[in-house]
Amino acid sequence: MTRSIKKGIYVDEKLLAKIAGKNPLNTPMIKTWKRASTISPEMLGFVFGVHNGKTHVEVLVTEDMVGHKLGEFSPTKKFMKHGGKMQKELEAKKKESEIAAAKSATAAAADAKKK
Repeated sequence: MTRSIKKGIYVDEKLLAKIAGKNPLNTPMIKTWKRASTISPEMLGFVFGVHNGKTHVEVLVTEDMVGHKLGEFSPTKKFMKHGGKMQKELEAKKKESEIAAAKSATAAAADAKKK
């Protein structure tokens, strides 16, 4: 369950202290492990390195992100494809069709150049 409204939003004080009085363009990535911290308007333009359990994922804070949590933009699980052998065959056919389309496009461009 998310934080209740009567308690207010949670913004890490140390995180705000790290960005206080700094220019977002000149500040390097700010590493943090505080995934539960809510993004506030003061954080706009800063790049945060949000820890996902293994590495720090770079997150550039924009206006659309205000009110969300930092952890929402740093996925902790890696998606593995479904499907097995059948999926591999479908992907191979798709790749072959893309290659054929690219070859025909280059051939058409070469013909147009000759004219």
